Amino acid sequence: MRKFLFLALCFAPLPVMAAPGRVGPEPGLPDPAAVAQALASHPGVEAANARTRAAEAEVRVLEHGPYDYNLQTSYNRRSIVQESVYDEFEAQLTKGVRWPGKVRLDREIGQYGLTAQKNRAEDTRHQTALMLADYWWAWLSAAGEAEVDRQSVANYQTLLSAVKRRVELRDASMLEADQTVAALEAARLAAERSSGREKVARSRLQAQFPAMTLPDHAEAIPAPHEPEGGLTHLRDLVFARSHEIAAAEATAHMADASAERARADRIADPQVGVRVFSDKGGIERGAGLIFIMPFGNGRRSALADQAGANAAAAGADLQVVRRTLQETADSDLAGAQAALHAWERADASRRAQEAALVKVRRGFQAGALDLSELLLAERQTQDAARAESIARGDAHAAITRLRIDSHHLWIGDDED
Repeated sequence: MRKFLFLALCFAPLPVMAAPGRVGPEPGLPDPAAVAQALASHPGVEAANARTRAAEAEVRVLEHGPYDYNLQTSYNRRSIVQESVYDEFEAQLTKGVRWPGKVRLDREIGQYGLTAQKNRAEDTRHQTALMLADYWWAWLSAAGEAEVDRQSVANYQTLLSAVKRRVELRDASMLEADQTVAALEAARLAAERSSGREKVARSRLQAQFPAMTLPDHAEAIPAPHEPEGGLTHLRDLVFARSHEIAAAEATAHMADASAERARADRIADPQVGVRVFSDKGGIERGAGLIFIMPFGNGRRSALADQAGANAAAAGADLQVVRRTLQETADSDLAGAQAALHAWERADASRRAQEAALVKVRRGFQAGALDLSELLLAERQTQDAARAESIARGDAHAAITRLRIDSHHLWIGDDED
């Protein structure tokens, strides 16, 4: 009877995931075309693109300047005693005129603002890609954990069938059957929980990116590895290719130009124009030029001081962004290296535990070990397989984050 049980256990698969499959052109990753569509249709990216169009319009606004043509007309009917009744009219056309230096500064402000917004839009797409990657690997990792638990349930069912047969043949006690049932029910509980987490992760991914068509079943996550060129090279690209830094630099330049513009605006812009009139029914006619020069007060100086302070703040913000990006680059590298090494340890532990399980099964068949020791080995193997599956997903998630932050994946800037 023990020989029958040993053969059943030998044919029972170990509680690990199936062989890795391909989800897209890269193992484990979705198709790049589907990713591009999902990112382009995300509301956050659409909003950023709309703000870019608004910045383009702002360039045209600043190019034309803040002043409109002003037409002022009047008509009078004047009656002079013992003379006559006269029709009289007057018209004048005026427009504010920027001093030449202000025109240049307005152009610079508009172009810096457009550059900043374009980079902010690209950074929004970048952040959305990170969110997609997080949701994607959360789903695949949850699916991998669920697969481990389902396989464990199948193994315990095989073991329970063999133990029940032994009970029928009076070669095992009911206690052993109860112990196996308890282990099976615990495995089923774990499988239900992991299956629920898989469904939640899939629903979150689908809710955020409905344009992406997901496969019916998540493919197994392949073994992680260092990307071509190495992790350190990608870390260096995080800082060099950052749209966030480019946006902050453009914003700082725009603030400097705005401060210079405010200082220049302490001298107000004049209004120039022409005036024509006709009095006494046309007996008196005339034309002339108009020049209006406003005189400022303390308000213009205060505005210049305010703009100068804002420029200083923008410069400080740029330094904050640079430090934050350096932190991101370094933490991305450290996280990817640590996750990759952790997976290697988890994979080694899983393989060792599987080898130990085979030996325990043989010992149980030979009568050297009892059922409780076999159940313990089964549970330990399941735990090791689950830990390896989680570590595998974590490693892929960390490497993918580094690749996205370095513009090496999905956001189209992978060029030296």
